[in-house]
Amino acid sequence: MTTHYEVFLTKFHLTIQDPDTPGPRHHTTIFVQTSSDGSGILHQVTGDITSPAGMSYTPTPSTAPEQSETFHSSQRLGTTPASTHPDEWYRLLENVPAPPQQKAFNVKTMKTEPFKMKDPLTFYEPGELRRPLVKCTEWTLEKALPALRENKLIIEG
Repeated sequence: MTTHYEVFLTKFHLTIQDPDTPGPRHHTTIFVQTSSDGSGILHQVTGDITSPAGMSYTPTPSTAPEQSETFHSSQRLGTTPASTHPDEWYRLLENVPAPPQQKAFNVKTMKTEPFKMKDPLTFYEPGELRRPLVKCTEWTLEKALPALRENKLIIEG
């Protein structure tokens, strides 16, 4: 019986890039390989930052990521004890806030764009410095991975 599962930072190509987010971006996830055939569970946030609900944590059973047509890259992060996955992962990651709504349709400009404040809905003025958008990459790298490491669910090495 396996005592540890391999953990990877896995990225996938996006069909459409967000014009309000600089540079080429990828859908960024954490993949835990739970089977010898390379399959496992993708820990990710899905949805979009234009919907009122924003994004949500969505653990998803997956074949080996390399088999996906949209696969971009994979980087081994370490291992996780099989005894902690998936239950402890679910409990922890469900409590890591997912990116909220950050964009809406602006009737003044007739396009969907980032807003400064949701209630009341206030858009940035032209040339005004904008807060960076938070999406799957930021959630994964800045929130989920630190929480997993802090709770010793990812063992590096």
